[in-house]
Amino acid sequence: MSLSKPSTAFLLRLKSFPLLHRPQHPSLSFRRLLSFATHDDIAAERRKRKRQLRMQPPLSPHRHQSPPQQQQHRSSTPSSNPKLPDHVFALSGNRLACHNTILKLIRENDLDEAALYTRHSVYSNCRPTIFTCNAVFFALLRQSRYADFLSLHRFITQAGIASNIITYNLLITLYCECRKPDTALEHYKRLIEDAPFDPSPTTYRILVKGLVDNSKVEKATEIKDEMLSRGFDADPFVYGHLMNGYAKNRDGDKVLELFEELKDKLSGDITKGIVYGPLMKGYFSKGIDEEAMGVFEEIMKDGSKVKMDDVAYNLVLDAFCKYGKFEEALKLFEKMKSLHNPPWNLTVNLGSYNVMADGYFAEGRFKEAVDVFMSMGDKNCNPDILSFNNLIEQLCNNGLLPEAEELTLKMCEKGVNPDEVTYCLLMEACFKESRPDDAAGYFQKMVDENLRPNLAAYNKLVEELVQVGKIDKAKSFFDLMVKKLKFNSASYEFMFKALCDIGKIDDVLSIVSEILDEGSVDLNEDMHKIVKDGLKSQGREEEEMDRLIELKEKEKEDAKRREAEEAERAKESARAAVASLIPSKLFGNKDDKESSAHSGSSDTTFDNEVTASAETASTLGGLSAETLTGGDSADEASFKSVDPAQASA
Repeated sequence: MSLSKPSTAFLLRLKSFPLLHRPQHPSLSFRRLLSFATHDDIAAERRKRKRQLRMQPPLSPHRHQSPPQQQQHRSSTPSSNPKLPDHVFALSGNRLACHNTILKLIRENDLDEAALYTRHSVYSNCRPTIFTCNAVFFALLRQSRYADFLSLHRFITQAGIASNIITYNLLITLYCECRKPDTALEHYKRLIEDAPFDPSPTTYRILVKGLVDNSKVEKATEIKDEMLSRGFDADPFVYGHLMNGYAKNRDGDKVLELFEELKDKLSGDITKGIVYGPLMKGYFSKGIDEEAMGVFEEIMKDGSKVKMDDVAYNLVLDAFCKYGKFEEALKLFEKMKSLHNPPWNLTVNLGSYNVMADGYFAEGRFKEAVDVFMSMGDKNCNPDILSFNNLIEQLCNNGLLPEAEELTLKMCEKGVNPDEVTYCLLMEACFKESRPDDAAGYFQKMVDENLRPNLAAYNKLVEELVQVGKIDKAKSFFDLMVKKLKFNSASYEFMFKALCDIGKIDDVLSIVSEILDEGSVDLNEDMHKIVKDGLKSQGREEEEMDRLIELKEKEKEDAKRREAEEAERAKESARAAVASLIPSKLFGNKDDKESSAHSGSSDTTFDNEVTASAETASTLGGLSAETLTGGDSADEASFKSVDPAQASA
């Protein structure tokens, strides 16, 4: 059967197509179809790819591509070949199973077991990735367990697990929360100089916010300028934190200047609502209320392009509450609660209730402040210890101690336990209300619950108890805390004076004796004067203090002499033991004169010595007595034949 002319023309035309449009490897597509044996294999590969696409860093929602300026900066610095962090593809197989196990422990709030499991996994066959470590870091940071965070970070660093940008971000966040901004800046500098990757926009957001919270607004401005010089785009979040910092300092001109700068860099299109709350504060601080309300109406009108989230709303709420616009704040708060629809739309968080509680307190509406604070559970918001302490402090400062104590009892119902700050606030309020016994009880609760009251809290307690005449109770707390706190000279001087005033000079001398024994603090001139004045007031000799010091010094010298004598006796006994176990003849280290002197001794003495040496050698070196004493020809050469290593063993 022959082809028709149209068919032949079609084939010739198809053959004349350029090679560019033809597949270079026609067999690849065919092999691709045969790369999976079953549909289950195809589904497994699809799930693996989806899982890899979902594994984005938790603090950096988008991957950052280094600008050309940053790449040029990196290429200009000498390379030290730093260790690269794990790639996200490393989180698979057994390491993914380990990661999921640790995440399960974190969800169960068993952070101690999660951290311990991570440590054990480092030296197992399934080494955890940096993503697993970051999950534990974030959980510890969320619960303010800073010491555990740093301990685990030090451990994985020594184990050779390289940090990634998320690890640096968490570490900078920790030091900013601990009020150590200088240390946070050191880690940022280390990231810039040593890390094999560049900082992310989240890094600058965290660092700028931390510096602003620690009253370092000028330094935060320098970090913002450095961010721009490194090729990053103007970030509204960074500008928003800076504007809020200047608004706290009542510098409205700087707030407006930063807003205009951001507006120019973004070509007038600012859609992030985080900058508008500080902008309103700037207008309020300059007395331009109409402009501030105009900004508020602009961002709240229908069809506005400004995206407001819970943080942006909280800044607007704070602007209203701080500048006498509480009614507007109430209306906005009700609207925020109506718009709150998690997880799609988040408009209310714990900070919203804290701002409103502070606003109610500023208006003198204390009961409503407590009610609105306790109603946050309706919007799935959970209070923390900082929020409770803020509310308790506000109640105590306004003379509402019973309400503060009632709120303390409700803390446990919300799953929050009182801390040192809580008890110190209640203790100070009890002293103001002339309830010293209750104040002492709160301090005792701190000790019983294994909390760590600081020296300032102890000094406040003892000072107040002494002022109300409860010196015996103050002395009992002194005896309780002297082993737990590192007292300074002022603490001892205060207790000395209090005891001397009531004539308990023997207790003072007992404390002085303990100080001299332990050497916890040096006895200064003020202490000497207080004790001698107390002795004089009791009609006792002032030299009693000096005799006590001399006695203690003599006891220390005697103790040192006894220690030296005991050490010398121990050395002598050790030498005697060695000499009795290893005779000198065993190593043939006698000189000729000593040998000739021994040769003139009786045969019986020599035989006994040889027998004793043989028994010793048998014990030490495993030699039999017959070997050493065999035949009449046994002489000093036979002793030299003993292996010194066996004898010394």
